[in-house]
Amino acid sequence: MNHSNFGRPYPHPDERQWGDFLQGIFGFGHWGNQPPFGPPGQGGRPPSPPFGPPGGGPGRPPFGPPPGQGGGDGPPSSPPPSFTPTQKQAGVYAVDPGGIRGCLYRYTYVWLNNRQQFWYYPTFVGRTSIAGYRWMGFYWAYFGIDLKRIDSFQCF
Repeated sequence: MNHSNFGRPYPHPDERQWGDFLQGIFGFGHWGNQPPFGPPGQGGRPPSPPFGPPGGGPGRPPFGPPPGQGGGDGPPSSPPPSFTPTQKQAGVYAVDPGGIRGCLYRYTYVWLNNRQQFWYYPTFVGRTSIAGYRWMGFYWAYFGIDLKRIDSFQCF
């Protein structure tokens, strides 16, 4: 990298070419008269959404929650089932995001590898974590879990 042009409006032509390439691929690295950041409508890149997919996105089914189990991104409208399921013994396997994705918007019982267990209502499944609502005995609390911490789970 040529540092002799530090402070100039445009970097070396080779660096400008890389910046245009990165802009096209990743949305950053643009060189030009347009500022790299700024309010919407005044140039720059558009604002990024908040963490997670509140309005849909990866991990969220296109059809929404099953009837009677809440709606939108909020907690379910009723408590979880009143029974405690028994844990099925399985080998030592990592929890796969694809496997737990089938539990989206469903009452799910979760066993963590620290022996905690609870009812959960997942609303988002990421590559390494899930987010949703944990039943606290009398109310639902928003709660995120790293998939590495889950020993097993069962959806209902």
